[in-house]
Amino acid sequence: MLNQAVGYLAPDYCDRYPTLLQRDAILAVRQERQSKLFAPQVSQYRDAVYSVQDIQSNWFDFSDAVVKVGRSDELSTEQQQRFYQALQAFCPWKKGPFELFGTTIDAEWRSDWKWARILPHIQPLKNRRVADIGCHNGYFMFRMAHQKPEWVIGFEPVAKHFWNFQLIQNIVRQEMLAFELLGVEHIDFYPNFFDTIFCLGILYHHRDPIGLLGKMRQALAPKGEIIIDCQGIPGDLPVALTPRQRYAQARGIWFLPTQSCLENWMIRAGFTQVRCFFAQPLSIEEQRSTAWAKVDSLREFLNSDDFSLTIEGYPAPWRYYAIGRKE
Repeated sequence: MLNQAVGYLAPDYCDRYPTLLQRDAILAVRQERQSKLFAPQVSQYRDAVYSVQDIQSNWFDFSDAVVKVGRSDELSTEQQQRFYQALQAFCPWKKGPFELFGTTIDAEWRSDWKWARILPHIQPLKNRRVADIGCHNGYFMFRMAHQKPEWVIGFEPVAKHFWNFQLIQNIVRQEMLAFELLGVEHIDFYPNFFDTIFCLGILYHHRDPIGLLGKMRQALAPKGEIIIDCQGIPGDLPVALTPRQRYAQARGIWFLPTQSCLENWMIRAGFTQVRCFFAQPLSIEEQRSTAWAKVDSLREFLNSDDFSLTIEGYPAPWRYYAIGRKE
């Protein structure tokens, strides 16, 4: 599948479902994007993964807030030092937390809080085909693996995140997890395929949110469900904020909806039984700098005199989690 060794790769689901997928389109984008993994600008991440390819473990625990892989007493002193250096190469860690061979990684985002909010509202993932769009380093994929889905396919076009995922996947070798260098715009290569689609923290980064929601609906199997986490703004009207340039210092933010606006997007895209089950301001406890993410974070992006505003003067971010179904 890859033109150079990357360590463990899960069996190719394309071989298992040749008639259900737009297989040639998936393989063509795969081929075109694989060169990104071996580009000079990501060599530090690739080299970090290569440096610890000999390290594996049969012990893991994906059932709780911290994704745990390997025990500290499984490694020699030399291996422990080498593994710690590999972990450092991926700083800043944006998603987590992880505990890898006894080293606890407190990431910038408390991704475990998000999963704890979502879990009570979704259908059990056992034996389901799942898409994790914008999967980043795979934190949620590993949490999903605990429920024994048939497949979890992560969509993530950023090469660094592939190598971050691969660092962990090489250790525990989860056959139901597959990482694709695809974006949400490629989700329609999977017509009527997924039982569950997670689109977490992605929608507001795109110019055509309703169009992308329509593509995701095409990829859902009948009776399938979609879970959306979208950054937005407070308000009762079904409107969205379009920042002039940056929003909370972030580039590439196009539309920040109110709750009713997000629900209307989903309904206009054809989803049914749409409901928002979480709506709260994003807190500086959920997104913050840590020892493993020494970056400016939400606190630095808000107005220092009024946390209800960003430093640009826009309403501070809310998070909306919504669920919908395909009839």
